[in-house]
Amino acid sequence: MISKKYFSGFCLCNESELFKDYLEVNDFTVSGFSYGAILAFEEVLNSNQRVDKLQLFSPSFFQTQDKKFIRMQLMFFKKDAKAYCDNFLKNIAYPNKVDTSKYFSQGTYEQLEELLTYKWDEEKLQKLVDRGTKIEVFLGQKDKIIQSDKANDFFVNFATVYYIKEKGHIL
Repeated sequence: MISKKYFSGFCLCNESELFKDYLEVNDFTVSGFSYGAILAFEEVLNSNQRVDKLQLFSPSFFQTQDKKFIRMQLMFFKKDAKAYCDNFLKNIAYPNKVDTSKYFSQGTYEQLEELLTYKWDEEKLQKLVDRGTKIEVFLGQKDKIIQSDKANDFFVNFATVYYIKEKGHIL
């Protein structure tokens, strides 16, 4: 059995309650939010354990961004991690009024670099689908972190995608 069923987002800890309207909790479902979606995906992909469903909430999807965007994000984080994280928390909450500060857990430069440079691989996604794992992707139309329309176009070939109007990164 995979020991961890939920993987937290960048700079967050114990935020799974924010997804209670969508989150399935059982022995055969694994989920993750944003950066945690990458970690959940890789965990399931590299495990031989039974996983019926993989839920990806606002998965970090930056492979359509140019290298300059990624360099700038990393530079801003390195220059002032606190200011970067404060702005990040504000942007993930938009357009809601969610107090994300209670879930804050300082992320690292290495984690940010990993999530910004991660490439979702079509072959790996198909491998999970072929194993019988159902993939669900939840995206907010008003997401200020990722380009949710481009993520939708990418994931729709491998997952049931829920593209939710009037919602942001934290659905």
